[in-house]
Amino acid sequence: MRRATFLPLWLTYAFLYTPVVVLVVMSFNRSDSPYEWSGFSTAWYGTLAGDDEVLRGLVNTLIVAAGATALSTVLGTLLAVGLARHASRSRLLPALSVVPAVLPDIVLAIGLLAFYSLVSATLGLHSVLLAHTVFGLAFVTAVVRTRIAHVDPSLEEASRDLGAGEVTTFLRITLPTLAPGIVAGALLTFTLSLDEFVIAFFTAGPKDPTLPIVIYSMIRFGVTPEINALATLLLAVSFTVVIAAQRVSRLTEAL
Repeated sequence: MRRATFLPLWLTYAFLYTPVVVLVVMSFNRSDSPYEWSGFSTAWYGTLAGDDEVLRGLVNTLIVAAGATALSTVLGTLLAVGLARHASRSRLLPALSVVPAVLPDIVLAIGLLAFYSLVSATLGLHSVLLAHTVFGLAFVTAVVRTRIAHVDPSLEEASRDLGAGEVTTFLRITLPTLAPGIVAGALLTFTLSLDEFVIAFFTAGPKDPTLPIVIYSMIRFGVTPEINALATLLLAVSFTVVIAAQRVSRLTEAL
């Protein structure tokens, strides 16, 4: 009877993850057909490594993800500290800081595109980078604020009582204690930027497609084992980074 109560849970997991498992398995298919298994082979990963369009999209994606992660981490950390120190009684400002994370991607994408059009900005990797920074900043702020809630404020007070200035206290006390939360927020932002499609589709230039846009252009002509191989690699990277962020978050809670 007890096992029967878990049946809906396992059915839900099966519904969600069976397509993913099939995709991974078929990425090792020897056949050109993505639907018929004809034997094990890693040839499609070699084909993928020689695809110039995919490699160019990968480079663009890594540039955007790394830049957006750096900017989001710095700005999100400063925003989280500012909200914790100077807006502790306000409910509006903390709510506004997470709006980009709550808004649907399509709404945020259209808004950013309208803003770029309003200021007559050209579209390219820089526009995608800034767009990803906007929603990445919200996630970093939320994670770092969670870490701040676990930090003993008396540490900063003791530093100031001993004669340290605001900058010294921030660099030697605040920043090291927030490090686990900062790292977790950075890893989360990198993963989100790596896989993000909708915002990049609206804000990227025609000559600088990111990897998700390249994948979209490829699947318009049908799913191939090469696409399965590419999706498997992205899945492996995302899974690894998410697990790392989760471990760092647990470390944040334990400290």
